Amino acid sequence: MVKVIGLDGKGTSEVSLPKVFSTPFRPDVIQRAVLAIQSHKRQPYGVDPRAGLRSAAHFHGVKDTRYSMKNKEIARMPRSHNTSPAQQLRARIVPQAVSGRKAHPPKAYKVWAQKMNKKENVLAIKSAIAATTMFELVSARHTVKEIELPIIITDKLQEIQKTSNLRKILGTVGCQEDLERAILKKVRPGKGTMRGRRYKRKTSVLIVVSDDKGLVKAASNIPGVDVCHVKNLNVELLAPGTQAGRLTIWSESSIKQLGEIYG
Repeated sequence: MVKVIGLDGKGTSEVSLPKVFSTPFRPDVIQRAVLAIQSHKRQPYGVDPRAGLRSAAHFHGVKDTRYSMKNKEIARMPRSHNTSPAQQLRARIVPQAVSGRKAHPPKAYKVWAQKMNKKENVLAIKSAIAATTMFELVSARHTVKEIELPIIITDKLQEIQKTSNLRKILGTVGCQEDLERAILKKVRPGKGTMRGRRYKRKTSVLIVVSDDKGLVKAASNIPGVDVCHVKNLNVELLAPGTQAGRLTIWSESSIKQLGEIYG
């Protein structure tokens, strides 16, 4: 039995946890499931199939003819003809030539999506849900003090419509320091700064609800906070970056509905 916390931070009642919270911790399965989800977001890319091939350069392979290119003490590769003297017999098309094609370019038709068995994916979700109750994993990811996990709040949480009220509730539960940690952002290293993803932010609290009455809009302006319906839970939300143990807040009705879905 786990106590249910009211909006004032005091215990109101108790609720029994479903069996899904006793699932063994499987970080290998969780990692595979997260990478499979991320692989479906990857955008295919590749070079133009005709890149480097738009040239009139060719090779005369017939021997003992007037225009033969054999026995000329030059490498046998396609060369330009009927051009300016500076460009005469310049190698083209081949990978080692200037303006030539790439040897092994990326192909746009390559399939990046990874497949995963349904039962294995369900096991990963169950294991990630159970990991939210392990204080060692949660404290390694978030800045929290000694708190009782899981954090379950009454269904009045789902009716909050103001961001300021939600901040106060998260502070009374013990998530204030973690919210301050998520405010800070840093510049991403590498070429991602030129491609529309200049900054990186930390992930903070995940709020799981069974019904939305304005909570999603209230939490949209708090950095790092996500709100998810219990039916739409996935491994990437529960274990961002393949690391399980996200600080999760459950509504009382979502715990009951979780038992109906996963047992």
